[in-house]
Amino acid sequence: MGKKDHKNSKPAKNRKGGKRMSKKQMSASLEKLFTSQPDKALTLKDIFRTLHLDTHPLKMLAMDILEEMAWDDFVTKVSDISYQLNTKGQVQEGTFIRKSNGKNSFMPDDGGNPIFVAERNSMSALSGDRVRVSFMARRRNHIKEAQVIAILKRAKDKFVGRLRVDKDIAFLVTPENTFAQSILIPKRKLKGGKTDDKAVVKITQWPDEEHKNIVGEVVDVLGKSGDNDVEMNTILAQYGLPYKYPSRVEKAAEEIKGDITPQDVAEREDFRDTWTCTIDPKDAKDFDDALSIKQLDNGLYQVGVHIADVSHYVTEGSIIDKEAEKRATSVYLVDRTIPMLPERLCNFICSLRPNEDKLTYSVIFDLNDDAEIKASRIVHTIIRSNRRYAYEEAQQVLEDNGVVDGTGKPAPNPGKAGYKDEYGWELCTLDRLAKKLRERRFKDGSVKFDTEELHFDVDEKGHPTRCYFKRSKDANKLIEEFMLLANRTVAESVGRVPKGKKAKVFPYRVHDNPDPEKMETLRKFVVNFGLKVKTDGTRKAMIKSINKLMDDVDGKREGKLVQSVALRAMMKAKYTTHNIGHFGLGFDYYTHFTSPIRRYPDTMVHRLLTRYQHGARSANEKHYEDLCEHCSDMEQVAQNAERDSIKYKMVEFMGDKIGETYDAHISGVTSYGIYAEIDENHCEGMVPMRDLDDDYYEFDEKNFLLRGRRHHHKYQLGDPIRITVAKANLERRQLDFSLAKD
Repeated sequence: MGKKDHKNSKPAKNRKGGKRMSKKQMSASLEKLFTSQPDKALTLKDIFRTLHLDTHPLKMLAMDILEEMAWDDFVTKVSDISYQLNTKGQVQEGTFIRKSNGKNSFMPDDGGNPIFVAERNSMSALSGDRVRVSFMARRRNHIKEAQVIAILKRAKDKFVGRLRVDKDIAFLVTPENTFAQSILIPKRKLKGGKTDDKAVVKITQWPDEEHKNIVGEVVDVLGKSGDNDVEMNTILAQYGLPYKYPSRVEKAAEEIKGDITPQDVAEREDFRDTWTCTIDPKDAKDFDDALSIKQLDNGLYQVGVHIADVSHYVTEGSIIDKEAEKRATSVYLVDRTIPMLPERLCNFICSLRPNEDKLTYSVIFDLNDDAEIKASRIVHTIIRSNRRYAYEEAQQVLEDNGVVDGTGKPAPNPGKAGYKDEYGWELCTLDRLAKKLRERRFKDGSVKFDTEELHFDVDEKGHPTRCYFKRSKDANKLIEEFMLLANRTVAESVGRVPKGKKAKVFPYRVHDNPDPEKMETLRKFVVNFGLKVKTDGTRKAMIKSINKLMDDVDGKREGKLVQSVALRAMMKAKYTTHNIGHFGLGFDYYTHFTSPIRRYPDTMVHRLLTRYQHGARSANEKHYEDLCEHCSDMEQVAQNAERDSIKYKMVEFMGDKIGETYDAHISGVTSYGIYAEIDENHCEGMVPMRDLDDDYYEFDEKNFLLRGRRHHHKYQLGDPIRITVAKANLERRQLDFSLAKD
């Protein structure tokens, strides 16, 4: 039979040996077979039968590959006719990380690089699960691989998704990266849920040798997909965050009397006759910090940073405290706040509302004209706020008195005419002192990162009507500066001890030095723009170099781009009892004291300060370190939820703009495509790699660019591009762009 005849002939149905298999296909089948039965010795007969190898050529090919596998230590030769998977490599425990692209990995407890785990070797482990793995024998030209041999602890057993109810069975369809399959739900366990309802499902049966499916039951039906409240609650539920406040905790809060007794007043410094104000966002209801100012007879300014005394009302170990500890932080989604404390406490009893007597914990400073601290004390106080300002209102008072925002210059001397506004002197003096503090802080080694926040205006139904960046103005910076000063002073009061003495246990807010590898990446990257940055030396020298870099690129096209790469080099700030200082701020001692209504670490700090002021011994280090770790974790979770709510609103905002074309710039570069941010409204979407079809593009991770192999065209971070809105997938919170054809 000639080649042509052979090519065109059709194999007879069920003909013995009709199935052909390449060496690559055979190797993959054998790997799968052995990894699925790691503890079993398989005879040649078992292998041939299982893989349906019923011709001599196929059997010979299998035997050749088995010999190679034995040579490579992938399998062990048990006898002349039987083989077993080699699992005698190192066994380790750690965390499983699931990826939607199938590139799952294992992160060992003792650190080191992640190790690849193929889906077939994952045992249905999910992200965050604690697992035990065995390392597979490394084959020639193969990356190091591990297989999960035991799931030690599931990270969670509740999942959120969309219900699909069929005639006989129901499913929970989760976001694509959660499970390799949908969760089965018996119809009697639906709790009234219907198709397209968002629901929370608890897993009742994980896959094992006898059961391949994941089975669950509905514990809560959130409501119809697409409803704003439902979608926001879905985001919270996905991160395991509470979307309802427990009624028993609310009840306990209702029983707290907000009365201030004569004894409370007698135990505190009285600041009710000193001018005091709060400055917060216009929609805020929980005012947890206030500023007071008056001029002393010696010419110094007495500035008080007054913080809501939450720990006076919330006793350690109470039902309210346990709920606050669990939550660890308030969560700020685009159109709502999920508070750490019950509403009665955060918005009424503890909140520093105007014209009401309030209990506070305060740091009182005596400052000279150059904002140098001549004296300070940390004391329990009582205040009465004279005025509640929104940031915009305070900013207006400053500008009415000649302040030009962003210049760093205070209000000019008003002369005999005096300051405009009833409290113009107070606000302008606080602003002037804050600017002196800020100037000195940068001189002493704080990093200059001026970040912008994405904001949405929403209608009464929660639908976004406008999307824009909000910059910090002078009124924001005024508050920020005094809060930083108070936090630093409190941390120093406990942490700074004479040489040879050990400081008492205390929660610090720390920020480690940048990652050296990422700093080297930054150095190589900025060279492209003719810029330099120092990557080693003292902390102060590095910060000075980073600040010079920020000044050099300020206002330039590459400014935002360089700042973004520099931010990636920075470590994440966290809470710990082991103080290492705060790199970003340039402080040796720093903590969080100023927001106990919305952050649990601040409440911890208040309690320990009070204890130590009464002469108590050092607290239990392990207990507080565990609390610090929990608070750091919950802070990250809250930030992720906030980011997802922003993504959702972004997709919702762009949903009716499919097909429209915009000017944009590249805001991220990955191996699977480029992210672009629309210049007009700052919404970000992705141009998938498949849309870049004019060349084969390679990802240059170090220089944040894609480079065409044939035509050498580059897509680089910061480059301007024209995009067309292609898709807006609300369920995945994903915007897809395509390159504009014009």
